[in-house]
This record gives sequence, C-alpha cells and structure tokens, in this order.
Amino acid sequence: MYGAILGDIAGSRFEFTRPERFDWRTQELFSGMSTYTDDTVLTIATKYAVLTGVPYFRAYRQFGRRYMQAGYGPMFKSWLHAQSERGYHSYGNGSAMRVSYIGWHYRTLEEVERQAAESSKCTHDHPEGIKAAMATAAAVYLARTGASKAEIAYYIHKKYRYAILRPLVLYRPFGKFDVTAMGTMPLALRCFLESEDWESCIRNVYSVRCDTDTVACIAGGIADAFYGGTGQDEDALLRRFLIRPNQVGAFDTYLYDWAVKTPQRYAQEQLEAEEEKGAGDDTTDIPI
Repeated sequence: MYGAILGDIAGSRFEFTRPERFDWRTQELFSGMSTYTDDTVLTIATKYAVLTGVPYFRAYRQFGRRYMQAGYGPMFKSWLHAQSERGYHSYGNGSAMRVSYIGWHYRTLEEVERQAAESSKCTHDHPEGIKAAMATAAAVYLARTGASKAEIAYYIHKKYRYAILRPLVLYRPFGKFDVTAMGTMPLALRCFLESEDWESCIRNVYSVRCDTDTVACIAGGIADAFYGGTGQDEDALLRRFLIRPNQVGAFDTYLYDWAVKTPQRYAQEQLEAEEEKGAGDDTTDIPI
C-alpha cells in the first residue's frame, strides 16, 4: 500500500503543470512542493474500513470530512456533505486509486474482487468505475502472490478488457489530463508493465501528460506489490508528508497512524482496549 501513497505524493506536483526542461528520467520524486491528495486520504480510509469492519461509505465520509482540503472532485465533495449511502454513477478513476490495500489484505482473488466492487459502489457505481476498482485490486493481489507480468496482463486483459498492449512510446506524444476510469487504467497498467522497479514505474508516469497523482497511485500500488517494496525510505517519507500541523497547531498523526497500522497491531489495540474496559467495570464490593 505504501507504493500507492508514495506514488500519489510523487505525482502530486505535476498533475496540472510541469517546470521548463522537465526531464522525467532525472526529475526528483519528492520535494517541498510534494503533498498527499485525496488519493492518499481515501486509500487509508479503505484500509480503515477493512481493519475495523466499518462500511466503506462511512469510512470515506469520515476521512473525507476530516481532510476536506485534499483535492476531491466536485461530485465526491457533494457526496461527502450528503446523507446518502448510494453512489452517483461516476465512471471516474477515484474508485481505482483507493483500493490497493484490498489487494493486500484478502486471501483469495475472488474476495479481493468482491470487496473492491463493494468499495466502489458507494460512490462510483457506474460499471466502468466498478470495473476499474476490481481490476486494480486484482492486479495488486496477483502481483503480491507471485504472478508474472505476462500473467497479470493476460488476466486483466481477458477479464476486464483493458487495451494494455499499446506501448508508452505511443502515449507520450498524445498524453492529456483524463480522470475517467477508461482513460486512466490502460495507461496505469502500462506504466507498471514497462517498469523495472517502483521508481521506474513512477518515472514512466512522469513521461506521459496525465492525471499524474492518480495514475502514479494506481501504478505505484501494483509495482510495490510486484517488486516487494518501493526501494525508498518509506517510513521517513510517510512521516514527512502525512504528519502535519492541524488547525490548532498540534501535529496530526491520524493519517500516518492508520497508514502504518498492521492487522496484528490493530487486533492488539482492540484487545488492550477490552481489557482496560473490563478493569474499569470491575465494581466488586470491598468488605469493610
């Protein structure tokens, strides 16, 4: 999952503009202008939902309202303020960028795809939105369980019908900002397939004008699972970019805490909380 978050942060600077003489081969991945976006917030919200059992819609609303300045699209922002649990028929790429943890957590491909579909339906209930979420989570699962790139490409193409044979060299002259699931998924998958490690995957994203943070989030999540990590100092970067002062000046560690929390750690915290509650409820009478 860290590969998705760091991909979002690395791509955040170049979503709309690029400096003169931009060189995707040598451009530094992280700088003082880098930041997390809604992709990171909702990726962590998905993990929160999976670990706690809270419905996806409730987790997205909780995290979304807590981090309102993360750069949500207008339809999602309207949904945040509404009381509906139903989607708004979106076929944007927002359903795909937030599901990498589902591909890591569940033990079977069938459950991964089912959960990815559920995570999408509360907002992106258009068939293309659901398909993009399922394909992304499936690719992460296949990557982390030892499938080859050829096997991942075959499965995604056969089941989800994404055209992933077009090489990046043909994308580069015609790249454009596209937030649809249909426009994002083939490019994100291609950036992964032509990579040699996580960093080269992100540089592939840089090489094409696109919705950089989201494409890097999706592709980076798959690459992280495939290569067994990002090769970056992950904890240092997560601390640097996820821990920020809140409105009263105190450091807000909430995003970081949930980003790094393991299922084992969460289970231990729940056990400790139950034990503490049980100790507080002990009202045995002490004889006088």
